[in-house]
Amino acid sequence: MCEHNHEHSNATHEHALTTKEQPWWIAQSKLLIALVILLTLLLLKYAFKITLPPGISLALNSIAYLLAGIPVILMAFRKAKRGDIFNEFFLMTVATLGAFAIGEFEEGVAVMVFYQIGEWFQDTAVDNAKKSIKSLLDIRPDTVTVLRNGQQQQVNPKTVTTGEIILVKAGEKVALDGKLNTEKAAFNTAALTGESKPDTKYRGETVFAGMINLETVVEIEVSNKFEDSKLSKILEMVQDATARKSKTQLFIAKFAKVYVPIIFGLALLVLIVPLCFVQDYSFKDWFYRSLVFLVISCPCALVVSIPLGYFGGIGLASRNGILFKGGNFLDAITAVDTVVMDKTGTLTAGVFEVTEVVAVNGDPQELLDYAKAIEVHSTHPIAKAIASYNPGNTALKTENIQEIAGHGLCATVNGKQTLAGNSKLLDKYNISYPDDLRKMVYSIVMLAIDGKYAGYITVADRIKPGSKAVIQAMRAEGLYTVMLSGDKTAVVNEVAKELGLNEAYGDLLPEDKVSHVQQLLDQGRHVAFAGDGVNDAPVVALAQVGIAMGGLGADATIETADIVIQNDEPNKILSAIKIGKITRNIVWQNVILAMGVKVIVLILGAGGVATLWEAVIADVGVALLAILNAIRIQHKEV
Repeated sequence: MCEHNHEHSNATHEHALTTKEQPWWIAQSKLLIALVILLTLLLLKYAFKITLPPGISLALNSIAYLLAGIPVILMAFRKAKRGDIFNEFFLMTVATLGAFAIGEFEEGVAVMVFYQIGEWFQDTAVDNAKKSIKSLLDIRPDTVTVLRNGQQQQVNPKTVTTGEIILVKAGEKVALDGKLNTEKAAFNTAALTGESKPDTKYRGETVFAGMINLETVVEIEVSNKFEDSKLSKILEMVQDATARKSKTQLFIAKFAKVYVPIIFGLALLVLIVPLCFVQDYSFKDWFYRSLVFLVISCPCALVVSIPLGYFGGIGLASRNGILFKGGNFLDAITAVDTVVMDKTGTLTAGVFEVTEVVAVNGDPQELLDYAKAIEVHSTHPIAKAIASYNPGNTALKTENIQEIAGHGLCATVNGKQTLAGNSKLLDKYNISYPDDLRKMVYSIVMLAIDGKYAGYITVADRIKPGSKAVIQAMRAEGLYTVMLSGDKTAVVNEVAKELGLNEAYGDLLPEDKVSHVQQLLDQGRHVAFAGDGVNDAPVVALAQVGIAMGGLGADATIETADIVIQNDEPNKILSAIKIGKITRNIVWQNVILAMGVKVIVLILGAGGVATLWEAVIADVGVALLAILNAIRIQHKEV
């Protein structure tokens, strides 16, 4: 964040630590007393028409001014000692002391009091935004139940080592990553993935810290230490995100350093230039106008509301299971015109399933039973898909199982020689089959029983339910969509046709994917690449915006990616783009609002129309409006 907030929250308001221990009205007691004195003096002067003696008026106003302004004056003095006089603290000090010098006591106090109130609102809003970002994911339990020597012990999760068994009761949060020891359990993963529906895990599957156990007591064998858990890494990313500034934030920080000295110069010109042209020149009148010029020029609304806008964008994304590693990536994703995606695990489920069973004898269930009896003995993903498809007949006797590398399996099932594999396997045993099977797009397993071709089973990677809709939505938004995959070109083309992609390429190695993305970049396209595997890391790094899909499992890609989508739903890619655009729009609304109002009041102030009252109301009012506008981001729906 900009220098203004770091120093001002610590030195000016002195509430960074105290507000954690005290109510806000105690932490801000000096400012509140100053406000009460100011309001009392204004009521006496304007409502009751009571004029206090000059000495008493000066004394009361001075007390109120010092109560509100001492932190600002001290900060201005410290900066001036370092040779830095072009800053908002020095600006406010000069303007308010100038008001006292020409006898405008209440106005000088009002400038400082309302400036401080505005700063307090700004700091509070920024602090709350930071807290909301952290609280979205900071859900690690303080204690965990661990089994040691047959006894249950309540310990700090940081003391648990890998390999130990922890117990998680129904309704409790999982404290550490690990493997499920219980047969089956359902978990709420909303805090990690943004998904509200329960996720069922089975024995041996990975459970992550932050998930909530929904049913019975479960046992989990710890696989990562507390500090190495996925949740801890995610929290680090979220905290680091606020430190990575967007180009807009960096521009505003630089702009403020140039803007303030220009304003000092213009204020000086407002005081001096009329001396040469105005016949009845009044030093007090033009000095007052220059003070108005200084007050309204304060860049608080810009310097605070813009970072707050980016905090809001990061918070909104986190609530939707999307982690931006910095405000700069919220900016970068708004320029994306081309979305490149991996196929397996991004647009498809990455899980093979049986899509068709064709039997020569007309009995697909019998063919499937024979296939399951033999494939259950293989660890190949396609074999697993067949073995897990439908219950079927489990009483078939399987003997003499032989795996032929690159071909398939041979075994005796219920006394019959059974072959299950690709065309090479049937060719090896001189078994004839229909020629058109060689042209099949998807993976097929052919079966032969007792030396005769018996049929085939088609196995395919299932397209995710939301993939087609999100591709259509992307194209409706004017995005060019490309799919790059290592799968067979025929399969890739079939998937691309079904989804409606602009381009698709198959049979690619990792370096081929890099080459294709480089070609898109050379064409001047702004590319976002979304992938989930370790082999996607190089192309994720190359793209202008790298997106890791299924961030709870893809370590290498998480480290490289700019954005991490914590589940594997492709619609989150479009959500990330929308969040970037929402943030950009609100940030620029604040820039235009702040600059527009300031320019108008600066002109009115120089012309003698606007007073210090209008100046401070405009300054604080614009800052508050900008803050409220930025806070809206956190409550948007995408």
